[in-house]
Amino acid sequence: MSHFTTILTQIRDVDALEAACAELGVELLRDTEARGFANSTRHGELVVRLKGPYDIAANRPAPTEPYELSTDWWNGHVEREVGPNYGRLLQLYGVHKTMREAAKKHLRVTRRQESDGSIKLTFAA
Repeated sequence: MSHFTTILTQIRDVDALEAACAELGVELLRDTEARGFANSTRHGELVVRLKGPYDIAANRPAPTEPYELSTDWWNGHVEREVGPNYGRLLQLYGVHKTMREAAKKHLRVTRRQESDGSIKLTFAA
């Protein structure tokens, strides 16, 4: 029985996802298997290889669609590393994507971690 759960996200920039993974201290792999409960696996175009026993698979339903993230949430292994509902991973993806887009427009970005866990970005020309 598979425990993998899939959600649709707006991940379209693999480089930004890779930067988010690096910041979390995990690796983004391509075209491999994600680990789940009881040795179950899910193939991923991209796989976030976590430190614990489970991983996150990222697949697109079609080449122009955003990635869907699938993981096995059992026993909180994934949540401890990337936050509830991928919250920390998606937050860092958004930060890195925003910073990449700002750089394309030649904007300087200052980043500050707030005490509540949020990240504040300030832009200047």
